[in-house]
Amino acid sequence: MTIPLPHPTGRHRALLTAGRRRVVLTVGLGAFALLAPLTPGSATSASAHPGPTPHAAVPRPVTPAEARTDALLRSLRHSPARLRGFFRDLPKGGDLHNHLFGAVRTEYLIKLAADDGLCIDTGTMTAVVPPCDTRTRRPAADARTDPAFRAAIRGAWSMQDFPPHRLGHDHFFATFDKFALVAGRHQGKVLAEVADDVAENNQVYLETMVQPAADATDRLADEVGWDGDLARLHRKLLADGRLDRLVAAARKETDGVDAEFRAAARCDTGRPRPACRPTVRLIYQALRAGSRERVFTQLTLGMRLAERDPRFLAVNLVQPEDLPASLRNYRLQMRMLAFLRTRYPHAHVTLHAGELWTGLVKPADLTFHIDEAVRVAGAERIGHGVDFAFEHDRRDLARTMAAQQIAVEVPFTSNAQILGVRGRAHPFETYRAYGVPTVLATDDPGVSRIDISHEYQYAAGTYGLSYPELKDLARASLQYAFLPGRSIWQGNPTATGYRPASACRDETLGGTSPGPRCRHLLTTSPRARVQWHQEAAFTDFEHSTF
Repeated sequence: MTIPLPHPTGRHRALLTAGRRRVVLTVGLGAFALLAPLTPGSATSASAHPGPTPHAAVPRPVTPAEARTDALLRSLRHSPARLRGFFRDLPKGGDLHNHLFGAVRTEYLIKLAADDGLCIDTGTMTAVVPPCDTRTRRPAADARTDPAFRAAIRGAWSMQDFPPHRLGHDHFFATFDKFALVAGRHQGKVLAEVADDVAENNQVYLETMVQPAADATDRLADEVGWDGDLARLHRKLLADGRLDRLVAAARKETDGVDAEFRAAARCDTGRPRPACRPTVRLIYQALRAGSRERVFTQLTLGMRLAERDPRFLAVNLVQPEDLPASLRNYRLQMRMLAFLRTRYPHAHVTLHAGELWTGLVKPADLTFHIDEAVRVAGAERIGHGVDFAFEHDRRDLARTMAAQQIAVEVPFTSNAQILGVRGRAHPFETYRAYGVPTVLATDDPGVSRIDISHEYQYAAGTYGLSYPELKDLARASLQYAFLPGRSIWQGNPTATGYRPASACRDETLGGTSPGPRCRHLLTTSPRARVQWHQEAAFTDFEHSTF
């Protein structure tokens, strides 16, 4: 697929195109592009967090355009509609922590349930297969004409109207089983809706979590059983090509999802939806509350997929971290990942770790989850990381994460809804003070009833972030993505600032006519391409707001 570099508009065009030749690059910005074979309760005070030893921050030069945009942002504080528009239009890079089924809007799930002729169990508000009756299994289609019924489904399938003073942990996690039947039937259509939202919130990249071939994976795990010798267990999964057959099944299922996505999003027509614009990649999710053999088999499949199918980049462990099985097997699962990294060194690992708070678990369980994810499992990113204040040797842990550029994926709204942690009680500022990379994410925006623009606006309002700081947060979301290829930034940008790599040092970032060395970087690095597009978007944004 060949797509021209972003077309500048207005003042940006005047700045960039005078006397220059337009260059066409292979950028692959469609979902799955260039791939074969398709290829709130109260929280404790901020004093709970350790006093950081701040890293030596390099002064951040601010351009005149950034200063004007920052002044505009400050002037909009008392204009809610315009402020919302500012954050909607702000280029926001990528969403690195996103659960596909939890990301889609509830209203669309209700529509799919009605279109499929499904029923709603009126006792549990769970979507079930027909036959329906009017007493306990009501047709989902009734939601089209009965506003009260529609509101009841929406409230059961999301955090809509959940009392803000109550902890939403149980309700939040209970939503998924209620709509799982609906989302599972139409993963491609669901992805198209989610990618639409990503594009419309001015993002260029999405990593979303999925679990193809789930039933077949569990059957193989149950057949093989558990073996405490992980090397021997791994050999049993490989024997007679069993794991490779799972990989083939997962890839075939993903092919079907992609075909449904492209049809629903009209990507191969003259009227493509916004969903076709972002680059989409997948993270395989393993269910941490399952049996030991199932978790190991799922992780093995996910890492093998990440090395054999370029649509998949990494593995993650999902489900509540406070479930009894999750707590009981946490250290074992970290050892599983440590072993599998020796067999699949090119697969990435990002882990939900520290999605805990006081009252959910015993105090001892708050002290080691992030540390083990980093030091044992070798996680390259951490999801949530909320209980950082309770970790043993947290200062050394933070310094390690900063030195190794292990980013923390921060979904503010779900942290508030699930854990009751918000504002200064959240370790966001502590991570930043230590120089740990942070990226804003949505988690389950459909369930939470938010979008990424809301999360950026929350961060700016709660922590007093300036426009340059927001811009660097958006840059971080692409810098610490798992896309392959070199970055347009040199070194450790969280520590030393976002300075262009030597190949593009003398270029106008995001311009349409990069020189030969920079053009070579853009043509050979998927990461650099999406970063370049974002820089063009920043220039447009900074000059279109005045």
